[in-house]
Amino acid sequence: MIGVIVPAHNEEALLAPCLAALIEAARHADLADEVVRLVVVLDACSDFSEAIVRAYGVETLTLKARNVGIARATGADYLLADGARWLAFTDADSRVSPGWLVAQLSLGTDAVCGSIAVDDWTAHPHSVREYFRKTYVDADGHRHVHGANLGVSAEAYRRAGGFPPLTCREDVALVDRLIETGASIAWSAAPRVITSARTVTRARDGFGDTLLAWATG
Repeated sequence: MIGVIVPAHNEEALLAPCLAALIEAARHADLADEVVRLVVVLDACSDFSEAIVRAYGVETLTLKARNVGIARATGADYLLADGARWLAFTDADSRVSPGWLVAQLSLGTDAVCGSIAVDDWTAHPHSVREYFRKTYVDADGHRHVHGANLGVSAEAYRRAGGFPPLTCREDVALVDRLIETGASIAWSAAPRVITSARTVTRARDGFGDTLLAWATG
């Protein structure tokens, strides 16, 4: 079984397209008959996120931690206990490609760090888009770590100790630990994910705050 985990904190505006994309990826023909379980971890949500997830028939877990590291770890532990052999992570403001899971699994490594793309820069000045275009490496061999595009085998995840309870950069901390424990990692642009460049961010010092810093720097 493949497990997919999405942490969400008040994501009603972007959650529906995220879920639609994940459901399409989970039904990819190249996955054959392997079961894919999608879980949204609702963390301190006070909007209509839960109703949206239920409308799509996706499983939910509910927390009040307000901590993305705890949310990702909770979803991972839940699916590992049910036999997941591979864990894939994305974010509620992101849309995976139809071949996202197939691409992760095809690389044959313990973990996959994928790149991201942005399709709407209208909330930012032109300079931010240009800086991203010039400096971001969206190609194999990049060294980016994004919780929106991350996959790891159950064995490697357990060996690394899982996500730490961090409010930001929990993805980087996990990958650092994967490297320390000898996991093989593919730094690949093959698993495609489009993410939001919104200015109202959910995680301090995350991708959104990085873009805002570029705009004001």
